[in-house]
Amino acid sequence: MKVIAGPALAVAVSAAGGLGFIGPGASPTDLSPTLQEATTLISSIPSLSKISKSSGLLPIGVGFQTWAGDLNVASRVLEEFKPTAVWLFAPRHGQKELDEWTKKIRSVSTGTKIWIQVPSVGDAVAAAESTERPDVLVVQGADAGGHSRSKGAGIITLLPEVQGAVNGGVGGEKIPLIAAGGIVEERGAAAAMVLGAAGVAMGTRFLASREAVINRGYQRHVVDAGDGGQNTVKTQMYNWLRGERNWPAGWDARGLINESWRDHEKGVEFERNQELYAEAARKGEEGWGDGGRMATYAGTGIGLVKEVKAAGEIVAEVRDGIRKVIRASNEL
Repeated sequence: MKVIAGPALAVAVSAAGGLGFIGPGASPTDLSPTLQEATTLISSIPSLSKISKSSGLLPIGVGFQTWAGDLNVASRVLEEFKPTAVWLFAPRHGQKELDEWTKKIRSVSTGTKIWIQVPSVGDAVAAAESTERPDVLVVQGADAGGHSRSKGAGIITLLPEVQGAVNGGVGGEKIPLIAAGGIVEERGAAAAMVLGAAGVAMGTRFLASREAVINRGYQRHVVDAGDGGQNTVKTQMYNWLRGERNWPAGWDARGLINESWRDHEKGVEFERNQELYAEAARKGEEGWGDGGRMATYAGTGIGLVKEVKAAGEIVAEVRDGIRKVIRASNEL
């Protein structure tokens, strides 16, 4: 969630009993002030402050898109602040790049757990068999919002196959699997647990949280939208309209369909579409929405996102709801 998942959101999720992650930010230089802000927030919450003092770690995580990150900057900041977990995602040079980041981070913050996001069975096996084996694998299904592999499987088939490939052997330490992609409420979370997940990661649901750093027009479009399989699309076009063309090959971003996409399908020249996008950007909140043009990254689960709530409420609803769903299934 890049800039949308800031310190307030991450700390609120952790305070509610989850593990909140701060996104990569717009630039590697954002990391130090962001973690300083998170540290201040944590110190004001007795339960989190206690955890931090006893463990020596901040009870939050930090995410990095490694292709766009700066390992030297990241390692210096992580050595100072020491988060509970670091989530690595989207390498340009495959497992070799992830290994380089993992080794360096572990050398500067030994207690920090390494989470690696994988979009395929092959990527999961490569991570599990690496000399820098991660502590956790985040298994991302194709329904995810934002950036994911252009080709992928839904979480309901991907997670069991990954589990069999990396944890199916006899003996050896199992890697906890976190399910991601299309999970926005308790039913999806409960299903992921039955499939073998140790937990779930949610992004799209927290777009509609009070703590998200998000344009309100963007947020309204997420709440108003439905039928995500039909009303979202995976493409690099929204990146290009924003002037971002550096993503590694084989990645797309899922976002809500709007006038920019419709014009693209009609054959409007890219330069004209980009001009219209720039005009929409100057309109503030009005630039978003079904009739707007701004990039609105979100997953196929948007139809299950009905209202804006505090992050702590969302965590509690999903956690408590999982228990209810599983109890109800046992009664059938």
